[in-house]
Amino acid sequence: MASDIREWLTSDIREWLKGLGLAHYGDLLASHGVGLDVFDELGKEDIEALGVPLGDRLRLMKAIRMEFGGATAPARMVEASPAPFAPAAPPEPSSEAERRPLTVMFCDLADSTALSTQLDPEDLQDIIRTYQETCTRHIQEYEGFVAKYMGDGILVYFGYPKSLERNAERAVRSALDIVAAMAGLNETLGRDKGIEIAVRVGIATGMVMVGEIVGEGMAQERTVIGEAPNVAARLQGLAGRNGIVIGSLTRGADRRRFRL
Repeated sequence: MASDIREWLTSDIREWLKGLGLAHYGDLLASHGVGLDVFDELGKEDIEALGVPLGDRLRLMKAIRMEFGGATAPARMVEASPAPFAPAAPPEPSSEAERRPLTVMFCDLADSTALSTQLDPEDLQDIIRTYQETCTRHIQEYEGFVAKYMGDGILVYFGYPKSLERNAERAVRSALDIVAAMAGLNETLGRDKGIEIAVRVGIATGMVMVGEIVGEGMAQERTVIGEAPNVAARLQGLAGRNGIVIGSLTRGADRRRFRL
């Protein structure tokens, strides 16, 4: 049983390193029992002792800082008070494409097609607007960046354009707050319209290429290429009403902070 658990933990580190372009260190770390559950505890001396060359040591330490914020606080359940977050660094404007870890969240109004057949378009518009405003408020509380509103869906980045600590934790806490906020909406707007408002959330973490700006005016956005946005979209499609589905790398980053 213990060996099965260890293999499950160390398989995550192989996937994480693959996303960093450092897959060849997966077996090395796994052979020492290092998985994503303890990856953020690695120090400079630990990585050096493993015989990792200087350049790759720096890359690994940078990844730890970007995604985990260095050494983590003790384990917490979701019922515990959220850990305080340090203020994020200011945005980093750049015209160059860059590679960086990113946590992507897709948030969608559940059963919106059915709602469109039940409600007057004006009433549906009020619901979508209020739902989006509520979600955006909780996203911004954790310094997430709303990249795009897509009908009743919301695409969110944690880790861009601001470099943040503990991107995955911010995204999960934001999603939990959004789901909790639906109860309040149903006590007011939902009751008035005779419906029950719910969301579906998908979250994925991975390395992406942040590229050129495309579009003009309100449609302008910066391209983000990588697996994380696609996985987050697929996971959101798997979520039930007021459900949150997270990817394996997000799970690995937050295993000791949440009950999953």
